Amino acid sequence: MPGYVYILANQQYGTLYIGVTSDLVARVYDHREGRTPGFAWKYGCKRLVWYEEHDRIVDAIQREKSLKRWYRQWKIELIEGINPNWDDL
Repeated sequence: MPGYVYILANQQYGTLYIGVTSDLVARVYDHREGRTPGFAWKYGCKRLVWYEEHDRIVDAIQREKSLKRWYRQWKIELIEGINPNWDDL
């Protein structure tokens, strides 16, 4: 089963949320509609600014755990490497 790691933001250089899912479109929709109470909902993280696809969900979960340990600046550089304007993907 494939998996996705993704980063949501509430604005450019704002609060970041890192998550993992097997259905990226549905998960982002849920975040935008407020169907997932928690950190992302509390801080208004609805803008998909980065994502990465993995062949196996277990690999995506491992990558998510790794990214959560990264310094904030590293996460910003990761986002800006593919999305310099922080556009909603």
